[in-house]
Amino acid sequence: MKGLLWILSLYLLCLCGCQSHEVNGEEDFMLLSGPLMNRLARTSHNGENNAFDCTDPIPAGSRDYFEYLQSRGVTHFKVPLSWADLLPTGLPGQPQQPVVTCYQTLLKQLVEVGLQPLVVLHGSTVPEALRSRYGGWESPKLLEKFEQYAEFAFLEFGELAHSWVTLSHLDDFWDEGKPGDAAGQLQNILQVNRNVYQLCHRLFPDKRRCVSVGLSARDAAIFSQIKVSTMQMDFLSVQIEYDCTLQSNFAEELRSLQRWSEGIPILIYKMNIQGCQAFDQFQPLIDVLEVLKNNDVNVLGCDMVDIFGNLDIADTPNSVSNYAGKAAFKNSYQSVWDKFGSQITTERDLFLNESFPNGFQWATSSESFKVEGGWSEDGKGETIWDRFGHDNKVYDNQTADLACDSYYKVDYDVYLLRGLLVNTYQFSISWARIFPSGHQGSYSEKGALYYDKMINALIESGIQPVVTLHHWDLPQALQDYGGWTNPSVVEAFKDYADFCFSRFGDRVKTWNTFSSPWVVSHAGYGTGQHPPGIKDYVVSSYQVTHNMLKSHAEAWHVYNDKHRKKQGGKVGIALNSDWAEPMNPSRPQDIKAADRYLQFMLGWFAHPIFVDGDYPASLKAQIEQKRKDCPLSEPARLPVFSAGESQRIRGTADFLGLNHYTSRLVNNSDGGCRPGPQGVGDFQAHVDPSWSSTASDWIHSAPWGLRRLLNYISTEYLNVTKVPVYITGNGMPTEYNVDTFNDTSRIQYMRSYINEALKAIHLDGVDVQRFTVQSLMDGFEGQQGYSEKFGLHHVNFEDSDRPRTPKQSAYFYSQVINDNGFDAKIGSDVKELEFQLTRQQSALPPSDVPSKSKIVFEKFSHQSKFERKLYHYGTFPQGFHWGVASSAYQIEGGWNADGKGISVWDKFTQKPGSIPGNANGDVACDSYQRLEEDLYMLRALKVKSYRFSLSWSRIFPSGQRTSLNQKGVDYYNRLIDGLLANNITPMVTLYHWDLPQALQNLNGWDNVNMINIFNDFCDFCFATFGDRVKFWITINQPHTIAWSGYGLGQIPPNVKKPGDAPYRVAHNLLKAHAKAYHTYDEKYRKSQGGVVSIALNADWIEPKDVNVPREVVAADRSLQFQLGWFAHPIFKNGDYPDAVKWQVGNKSELQGLSESRLPSFTEEEKAYIRGTADIFCINHYTTKIVSHATTKLSPQSYNYDRDLKEEEEGDSPNTAISTQRAVAWGLRRLLNWIKEEYGDPEIYITENGVATDTKTTVDDTDRIFYFKTYIDEALKAYNLDGVKLRGYIASSLMDSFEWLNGYTVGFGLHHVDFTDPNRPRTPKRSAHYYYQIMKDNGFPIQDDEKLHYGHFRKDFIWSTATASYQIEGGWRADGKGLSIWDKFAHTPLRVSDDATGDIACDSYNKVEEDVAMLKSLKVTHYRFSISWSRVLPDGTTKHINEPGLNYYHRLVDALLAANIQPHITLYHWDLPQVLQDAGGWENDTIVGRFRDYADLMFSRFGHKVKFWITINEPYNIAMVGHGYGAAAPGISFRPGTLPYIVGHNLIKAHAEAWHLYDGKYRAKQNGIISITINSDWSEPRNPYKQDDIDAAKRVVQFYIGWFAHPIFNGDYSNTMKTIIRERSLAAGLSKSRLPEFTPDEIKRIKGTHDYFGFNHYTTVLAFPLDYGNLQHYDADRGAGTIADRTWLDSGSSWLKVSPFGFRKILNFIKQEYGNPPVIITENGISERGPVDLNDVHRSHYYENYINQLLKAYLLDDVDIRGYTAWSLMDNLEWATGFSERFGLFYVNRSDPNLPRVAKNSAAFYSTIISCNGFPDPSSGPHECLNPEPEGTSAPTTSPTFDNVVRFLGMELSPGDAETGLYSTFVLFIVATLVAIFASFYFRKTKNKSKDQFTLQKL
Repeated sequence: MKGLLWILSLYLLCLCGCQSHEVNGEEDFMLLSGPLMNRLARTSHNGENNAFDCTDPIPAGSRDYFEYLQSRGVTHFKVPLSWADLLPTGLPGQPQQPVVTCYQTLLKQLVEVGLQPLVVLHGSTVPEALRSRYGGWESPKLLEKFEQYAEFAFLEFGELAHSWVTLSHLDDFWDEGKPGDAAGQLQNILQVNRNVYQLCHRLFPDKRRCVSVGLSARDAAIFSQIKVSTMQMDFLSVQIEYDCTLQSNFAEELRSLQRWSEGIPILIYKMNIQGCQAFDQFQPLIDVLEVLKNNDVNVLGCDMVDIFGNLDIADTPNSVSNYAGKAAFKNSYQSVWDKFGSQITTERDLFLNESFPNGFQWATSSESFKVEGGWSEDGKGETIWDRFGHDNKVYDNQTADLACDSYYKVDYDVYLLRGLLVNTYQFSISWARIFPSGHQGSYSEKGALYYDKMINALIESGIQPVVTLHHWDLPQALQDYGGWTNPSVVEAFKDYADFCFSRFGDRVKTWNTFSSPWVVSHAGYGTGQHPPGIKDYVVSSYQVTHNMLKSHAEAWHVYNDKHRKKQGGKVGIALNSDWAEPMNPSRPQDIKAADRYLQFMLGWFAHPIFVDGDYPASLKAQIEQKRKDCPLSEPARLPVFSAGESQRIRGTADFLGLNHYTSRLVNNSDGGCRPGPQGVGDFQAHVDPSWSSTASDWIHSAPWGLRRLLNYISTEYLNVTKVPVYITGNGMPTEYNVDTFNDTSRIQYMRSYINEALKAIHLDGVDVQRFTVQSLMDGFEGQQGYSEKFGLHHVNFEDSDRPRTPKQSAYFYSQVINDNGFDAKIGSDVKELEFQLTRQQSALPPSDVPSKSKIVFEKFSHQSKFERKLYHYGTFPQGFHWGVASSAYQIEGGWNADGKGISVWDKFTQKPGSIPGNANGDVACDSYQRLEEDLYMLRALKVKSYRFSLSWSRIFPSGQRTSLNQKGVDYYNRLIDGLLANNITPMVTLYHWDLPQALQNLNGWDNVNMINIFNDFCDFCFATFGDRVKFWITINQPHTIAWSGYGLGQIPPNVKKPGDAPYRVAHNLLKAHAKAYHTYDEKYRKSQGGVVSIALNADWIEPKDVNVPREVVAADRSLQFQLGWFAHPIFKNGDYPDAVKWQVGNKSELQGLSESRLPSFTEEEKAYIRGTADIFCINHYTTKIVSHATTKLSPQSYNYDRDLKEEEEGDSPNTAISTQRAVAWGLRRLLNWIKEEYGDPEIYITENGVATDTKTTVDDTDRIFYFKTYIDEALKAYNLDGVKLRGYIASSLMDSFEWLNGYTVGFGLHHVDFTDPNRPRTPKRSAHYYYQIMKDNGFPIQDDEKLHYGHFRKDFIWSTATASYQIEGGWRADGKGLSIWDKFAHTPLRVSDDATGDIACDSYNKVEEDVAMLKSLKVTHYRFSISWSRVLPDGTTKHINEPGLNYYHRLVDALLAANIQPHITLYHWDLPQVLQDAGGWENDTIVGRFRDYADLMFSRFGHKVKFWITINEPYNIAMVGHGYGAAAPGISFRPGTLPYIVGHNLIKAHAEAWHLYDGKYRAKQNGIISITINSDWSEPRNPYKQDDIDAAKRVVQFYIGWFAHPIFNGDYSNTMKTIIRERSLAAGLSKSRLPEFTPDEIKRIKGTHDYFGFNHYTTVLAFPLDYGNLQHYDADRGAGTIADRTWLDSGSSWLKVSPFGFRKILNFIKQEYGNPPVIITENGISERGPVDLNDVHRSHYYENYINQLLKAYLLDDVDIRGYTAWSLMDNLEWATGFSERFGLFYVNRSDPNLPRVAKNSAAFYSTIISCNGFPDPSSGPHECLNPEPEGTSAPTTSPTFDNVVRFLGMELSPGDAETGLYSTFVLFIVATLVAIFASFYFRKTKNKSKDQFTLQKL
């Protein structure tokens, strides 16, 4: 009955309106509805103030709602626009595009269903930006902005809307008016309305019902004074108040309005009905009908809902949400299918060329277990994927153990992201890396630090991190307890999520709790194809989903309750889903089956979260039906959520993440009682064979499915929970060895899918805010291993470096991102580079001969190696220009493409035999065709500048303007625009050697006409590119052109005229440069504001002997001939240097010539050339050593003109180019020379780099060392010397055609594979290193390098050390037996300079002197060793040598008397020879012998000695003495077994001695005893590479671990045991070469320590080295080692100064061996060469090493108890004899008395001891810094003075030397007598002596 009455009323209303009230016969009666209301205000009645404003997505189901209204007779729908949301700034040029798009979509929906929009321009809020600036409507400026806004709206929406209301409530403006100005304000508004009216009719002349204005009927009297004709409107929109309780005359109100409006049609826009009771509820309708019936008021229309909504008869809903409950006749899938199912293919696939909304997020992704590797690194726990791979359940038995090695390659991955241009990166956290057991109690800080590093690196690069908490890799420890089937996992996940939010949430603002959880349920617990491999689709699969949903909800609530307010982020879930289409669209059953398919995949997770907290009704019903149909075989058991759980799950997402890859065709089927979605769901899924296939069986390309799925999601889920959609995964795999780089199939896939997302946004109004391409790089693809590749970047899994190389799809995606879709906009606003230059005002005087700049030699050439090499920390100035370089011929290729002319290099290289391998630049890097690839590298590097050259013959093929090639110009325009778009400054070289061949045919640069021709080319380039290019280089390396091209003839044009052509060519080049400079200066500088210079090249030239004036003159002359040849005319006086003019002039005269071969400049030319450079650009690579030479006169040659001889600098590393050694220190000197010589100009280093050979691909350590040293020298020049260095350009961007070397060497930061036609570019490690330098703007001092102030413990042990054989001498004195070192040293060629320890430092006879030194140092302890053969000559206790014992008693007593504690080493390598003759340490009887020896020492000295060391450095004994044979006993023929046997016995001997002391002496003597173990620290050579990291770990384990592990942990380490056993067995041996301890031995050895005695000197860089099947220690270790070139040298080749390693290895000891007390028993540095008592290098060493020790103690809680400096004095340094000196005291061996002289380091060390560390200078002077005067002072070092003579190696005054001579003579006589007596005594004791030998430390 209600419906019938509704229809009757509507019929009457329409009838009246249609018959009597058409407006001029134009349009029908308007029946209004609307507007849509905002989500949070749908129950309000505040009209437009709460109207839908597009700040939320368009409500799902809106289209159906509109269709419903249209079916009920509604003709028009109100659409109020929000000015404030459309134009937040108020400017039409800055719209909020998503809002514009939203309104357009809304209007389209209305029009498509047959409803006409009635658009209201303004009825709510003025943009705040305008209100705050202009005030209210009284402001003319605000009115003007409104007119602009109206025009904007007409243009954006006018095609969709025919009727407009300018201002919906005109009377509001009257009410808002200020007292006294309301009328004026109203007049202003009406004027605006008139303007808008006229604008509308001008834009839309065919629209008659265009503009209205709105007011309330009650306020008509206010407006009666205004003539309607002045208002200009097509109809009047009124709001009428209708109150049934009042006796107002409704009809009369309308008539009054009609009269005032002079017949203008009236639209009843709003009718507020109040006070109507049941008996009069029809009155408003009756009154409206009455008005229409009388036909005396021109009513255009009315609000249908207002009139009928008041009656209890309307079923017209007033909102979408109200409608949703009524629209049960269609489900979401049916609606979407109805919308799209009828599309024909061409309509479906129509490409949309539009942009994405502003602010759209472009992302790529990775997943932890697929890329990280490091599967057990730093305590990471095992995951289910680790177990799955190790159980050989993955393709080809592959594992993810290393994967992409991303755990160590954060910088590599972020580099790729910068190149891609993405603004978002989605990655997952490995739960087991954070909580190895899955629970917070197992927290791993190192795992968290890894993600900290990644997140920080992303943010620093402007990339937002999006973190997925769980992507399939559950900790195995949790799986062992049931994994996701165990309800306890919910709490574990909650704790894990809470930790991640707390730790990373300050930086991470978007979180996915899960990614593709359906895969876990389906493949992990249903089909068992994924780990944990459970096949249970009946119970487990559903239970897993249940627990994951609850886990997700708990994580969301944790964030919402604890973190959201502070962090302000979003938490959602990334669900995966295919799109499903009916197999047969005409079959309703298939349509329903497709719907079920989606419900079983997507709805299973989405429905509980986004709809009602429970599973979809259709899914529940289907499962329940199956349970009824299958009573005997339950196919599925769906858990049930409690009401509380449902409530807690519902709405727990701030966005819906969608992973979508493919679609399926679905048909209805009878699944029977078969478990699984198809069986339970009664459907089958298929693939259309026409869909493009991929490497994966399950992914077929059907891009339109994405748009349809997005529409389905919007309709099904987002009409309840209003959140945006993030596409969190989309991509496709290719096969491993197919389309490695040219992945066109992926490009087509991406292009299509991204465009479908764009359609969903633009055409369907779906709120998609992100698109994520899977994945960043190839990775471990689950069960498929590495056989499928999803990556935008190729990863070579066969290379341990795991190099990442962009594929073509990466470049495509970056272009899409750059264009923000598919509607590229040309041009961008880029801040131009501004150069602040100090122009040189006057000419500089010509250089003297030699130049005054020779002060550079005086300043630097006397530097010690220490001073020269000491690293400098600091930064360059802000605004420093970092860049990279290339040149046209080297990279462009396209040698004849698009009309390019041939160049001299084209001609030269195309001639066979010119270049190695007949290489040429025809293709080179193919940069002409691969511009985006070059820009990618530059973006990734984040350089500020890019130096490139223009190919003259590409722009002017013939070399002249008449041949202009526009396509060449276009290429450079694209390049320049691309650089600027990426905020990179183009630095353009006009000429870089590739002269057009057509010009060379005219004699090239030997033709003076080239000056004007070049100028014309420059003029064109300035005019064409100068609006964007602000940095110009005219010519690159004119010296190379002149000499190599026209003198030597080595490079094109290959002219060999060395005597005259180079000078003529240089003359023309200088004039050509000058002319180009003046052209820019006069025509372009004022408008363009750039700089112009020339790039000169120079080696640094070091005189062979700086103390010889002639050599200094020769070096200066060499510089003038190379650099001054061009720099002197330009930067000084316009003329050549006098040194050059004199040399060439004199040579010419001697050759009989009438004039100099060097051309001369006129005065006008000099003035023209002088000052033609705004900055000084220098290319530098190497340093040469020069000496004077008189060279021949014939043939005439520039080379002979110089009169010098040139050599390579022999102490520096070689490079791949033999003439370019890496001599970093030369750069600083060259920069200083330029500063002094050319008036302190601003300098740019425009080329600097190093060549590596082709075998070096991406792991280019040498290039890193080169940059590390060269750039630091540049920094020294800037920071220390005041050189005005403004920029540094690394050469080069990528490997390229390297001139005469072709492709045999590479200078690039990127490797280019020239064998691949795609020319793939792969970043080398040096690219990442250079990026870091640029990011840091130099080398800021790191915390680890800074001194830490503080003190050691009060009872800290301060000591120094010696060893018996090294210092004692007395090798046969008082019955001492021979040792193995006695024999070794007396064997020819064993010890350097045939040195022996026969006398050594004669400490056997100098106890008092030695103790005096110790007292002066203020040490608390003295470590020395006992000579076994001195106390037991035959090695056994059968004969005890009491005189030997007495020596040690004297020493101990003297020490104690001086309050110095003795610290005795029982064995420091000097085994009695007689024991060696019996097998030595190889014979296990040695264990007992050593125990007996120790027993004697404990018994004799233990009451006085409380500190014992059993054995010193067992590693050296075993390995150096018995493996390498470089120390006593010198055995090297059994390196695979003997060192391990010896080591085995050493450990057992130590243990027996320890137990002896512990059991027999400790209680009585109260001493402590241990062993001293030595070890370097090892760092990976490449810290980004797992193989190098593993090698470094092996080095440490095979070094310190060999002996420490059994003693401190029990038995050898598993690393050693496993490797040696496996290698032994592989070589055919029956057992391991490493002996095994018995269980009893392990027990006896473990714990035999009271402290950790540790000797440490240096650090090494390790890398893997495969020795094949060789069986020895080094092969077992499998590692090679090198040193960092920046580490300071010492006198020992193996010892490089690397203090940081000291702290690291101490922390290793703490962590590996339980933080035992540590006493550093040796640490020091050596020197070689001339004696210098001012040993600053040793003081530097001690300061930095001891400070690292302090850091370990104070900052790291390492239990440090003492420190021992090695050594007390210079001594016999084993096999190197006396050539290496470690001592704090110098021993003058030229004096028979062997006097000890303190070096400066002795006082320095003494001060540290006095201070017990490092007092903080900020606390004021510390008393310890004022030491008492010492008896022995350290003399200062000074250069050789004239008034000295050298005597016995010392510099003395003549008088002292005379005295010394007489004293020596007397001593000689005494010594002769002593020798006679000693010889007699020796004969008597000869038969009692025993051989003895000592071991040298390496």
